Amino acid sequence: MQKAFLLNTFKNLIPNLACFLCLLMLDGYHANAQPGHENIPANVPAEQKWWNLLHYTIDLKPDYASKFITGSNAITFRALETGNVMEVSLIEPLKVTAVSWHNKPLIYQKKTSDYFISFPGNIKKGDTATVTIVFEGKPIVANRPPWDNGWIWATDKKGRPWMSIACEGYGAAAWLPCKNVLYDEPDSGVLFSITVPDTLVAVANGRLQKQANNHNGTSTYTWKVVNPINNYDIIPYIGKYVTWHNDYAGLKGKLDRDYWVLDYNLDKAKKHLQQTDTLLRCLEYWCGPYPFYEDGYKIVEAPMVGMEHQSAIAYGNGFENGYSGKNLSGTQWGLKWDFVLMHETGHEWFGNSITASNDGESWIHEGFTKYLETIYTTYLYGTEAGNDYTLGIWKRIVNDVPVLGSGSQDAYNKGCAMLHAIRQIVGDTVFRGLLTGLNKEFYHSTVSTPQILRYMNAYTKKDLSKLVDQYLTTTKIPVLEYFFKNDTFNYRWVNCVNDFNMPVKASFSKQKGVFIYPTTAWKTMPADNRLQHIFIIDPNFYVQVKEVKPG
Repeated sequence: MQKAFLLNTFKNLIPNLACFLCLLMLDGYHANAQPGHENIPANVPAEQKWWNLLHYTIDLKPDYASKFITGSNAITFRALETGNVMEVSLIEPLKVTAVSWHNKPLIYQKKTSDYFISFPGNIKKGDTATVTIVFEGKPIVANRPPWDNGWIWATDKKGRPWMSIACEGYGAAAWLPCKNVLYDEPDSGVLFSITVPDTLVAVANGRLQKQANNHNGTSTYTWKVVNPINNYDIIPYIGKYVTWHNDYAGLKGKLDRDYWVLDYNLDKAKKHLQQTDTLLRCLEYWCGPYPFYEDGYKIVEAPMVGMEHQSAIAYGNGFENGYSGKNLSGTQWGLKWDFVLMHETGHEWFGNSITASNDGESWIHEGFTKYLETIYTTYLYGTEAGNDYTLGIWKRIVNDVPVLGSGSQDAYNKGCAMLHAIRQIVGDTVFRGLLTGLNKEFYHSTVSTPQILRYMNAYTKKDLSKLVDQYLTTTKIPVLEYFFKNDTFNYRWVNCVNDFNMPVKASFSKQKGVFIYPTTAWKTMPADNRLQHIFIIDPNFYVQVKEVKPG
């Protein structure tokens, strides 16, 4: 989604990647990429760090007329260390009304939007327990979702209630008492029951387990997710939905595809959403199998333009190509396919399966997914089209603040530019192997930038550290200075991090597309047969070039 990834970003920008790595190690950072383990940032409070989230059982009942919701969340967890006080979050004006454990009430203390729940004794390391939290109130309202966070109380074109939530910035605590962090997801998924008027339909992540008529004018829809899921991806959709189903023959066999749209959009949606065939073929080829076969692939029409809600993608792009009919790339390719459908589906790999463990690392979600737009354009129309699309979106880079440690929109386009450079350096075969390898190595995991970088270096057998450092931790565009002198060509990098050494492809008067290997020190190479002194950098590198006077 074209938005800031998190509103709660790091307070201080990280000056360079080396500092970032050191801070993580010094503060007790430990990485584990395997499902069911944490990648715990240093700033996590003790009341959250000692327990690992296993499962949510959620019951929710929204009242459209009063804009009021009631519900409960049974949180199952395992103690990583012995502890007796746990912290969960619920954003005001919602409030917790009761907490119980083994059917007995627990004492809890509220501090702003955090609740500290006290157990009567220690929960010992390795033990599993379930605490049930009851809540109610009027949630914050999203007036311009997904840019604003909160509950969406909308109406469809026929004036009927249409509800959902946008909460990537605030997290699920905008509507649900939960462990409101990125690094820890419910390892065994979610069971989500939603009670609505029987004139409406409730859709959520995963697979529909049952629909129960309550014989009081309401129905309850129960959905089940079996995979780990980001807290901000757990979303209800409530409206006058109709659905259809078809199968996709994917890399892991039959993938269930379900589409839920407002009743009056059925015919248009069935035609337009045929794009998912080509889209899934492309993404599975480049990134490996769709990460959530067990929960299916689902597109849900939503009262917002789009969001990457896992196995239940929010779609509000009007069943047209581009972004609400607009061309964000500034090229002819931006209206050739549905931007929202493509981008949010791409997040199933980068964002939902591979999830950033820290605030301020949104490039892991957005940079990779933005680059999948280039991959898709190339898949459909060829290399030149993909390159053209990429260079078009680079014009949106603003270089306001470093990507790491911030919520800058450059996480999208500058992250994309960095990945495009890496692809030029390693070639398509290695780059495709890198994408599929990342999705295998970090399948259903929360990860950090250092982990991603270590894997990229190991897989490509190249040290990409300075390249990543340049594009993620500075706002500088590297400049290649050069001059011809006698029979030599002289060149170096400036406006860059220390020891920047990114190779680039260049063309001279009689040599086309050759790699040169600049560093921050002047280097010299023979200039024979280059009498015209023509020098051009391949435009697929996000750099600047400056001819200077011979020294």
